[in-house]
Amino acid sequence: MEKKANIFVICAPEISPILHEEIKALGYTQTKEHRLGVQLFGTLVDCMYLNLQLRTANKVLWEVSKFYAANPEQLYNKAINIPWEEELDIDGYFNIDSFVKNDTITDSRFANLKLKDAIVDRFMNAHQKRPDSGPEKDKVRIYMHWVETECILYYDTSGAVIAKHGYRKIPGTAPMLESLAAAVIMASKWDQKSPFINPMCGSGTLAIEAALLATNTAPGLFRDNFGFMYLSSFNEERWNEMCERAQKQIKPCEANIYASDISEEAIKNARFNAEEARMNKYIAFTVSDFRDANIPEEPGIIILNPEYGERLGEEDELIEIYKEIGDLFKKKCQGYTGYVFTGNRELGKNIGLRTKRKIPFYNGSIECRLLEYELYRGTRKEK
Repeated sequence: MEKKANIFVICAPEISPILHEEIKALGYTQTKEHRLGVQLFGTLVDCMYLNLQLRTANKVLWEVSKFYAANPEQLYNKAINIPWEEELDIDGYFNIDSFVKNDTITDSRFANLKLKDAIVDRFMNAHQKRPDSGPEKDKVRIYMHWVETECILYYDTSGAVIAKHGYRKIPGTAPMLESLAAAVIMASKWDQKSPFINPMCGSGTLAIEAALLATNTAPGLFRDNFGFMYLSSFNEERWNEMCERAQKQIKPCEANIYASDISEEAIKNARFNAEEARMNKYIAFTVSDFRDANIPEEPGIIILNPEYGERLGEEDELIEIYKEIGDLFKKKCQGYTGYVFTGNRELGKNIGLRTKRKIPFYNGSIECRLLEYELYRGTRKEK
């Protein structure tokens, strides 16, 4: 019988409601939403499936043990009694990462060292041999969450963060992380069939994520290395079957997706990234100013991610840009739902339209909003 344990799927701030819906859509019903993730219960196979399918997650953690530890000695004494040999290969390699907030610990590296010593000593006591450990993060990863006296140890089944979907070889300047782009699209009203218009597309992340969503392409298909692959209970045959099934579930894109940018270099990079994602045939890339964006008659959504004016003096220059985004919405986008993703609320006010929703997000450490505008259809002006 396969071992079951708590699974904690981590995400960026404000994304957990979207991640929760995504997990429930995969068929998981016994779930609990937290501020920075979603908790459920399952096997390593469930972790594999979540890593393959999830678009808005950062990591999938599989619980090893949860216990009381007031100090490093208690951490060591509890950890040395955990049957690590069930999942760690004696000839393998492991890395430890952690979040520690305990009065007896001033440097989390010391806590990591105590945990490493416990694991190593358990192997040495039983076998006079031990797995290697160190800074490399491409094999088994153990994650420790130790706050006050509660310590939870996990296997990080993702390894490298799954927030990066693996296709974006040229990120461009100030790129939006793939998981954030997916969350923004899923928070919008896009039905995956109507037009998706993305001026100021930069490296193409929003347009590519829209195509991946519309084609039901699992983001994990672009990666060939996950943390779970180095655990002893990993079943490669089941993983291959899972990937083959996901490949068969990919469908043609029904929507017309348009992405444009004034920069020829940005469009060149976006096209390359789209080819890496095998989505280039579904996205029409053009070099053009956002003011000249091609807006089809059929209503859909239009989404822009303009600069925020993070450096001194930039904000004044961007006021006119935001005003012209509002003009674009009013003059050319009747019947559409408009979206502007911005990390500057004051600049957002220059769009000059009433927002229907202000959806909170974080882009790294920057607090952002996805501003939604319902652009009522009037008499469409000739373009």
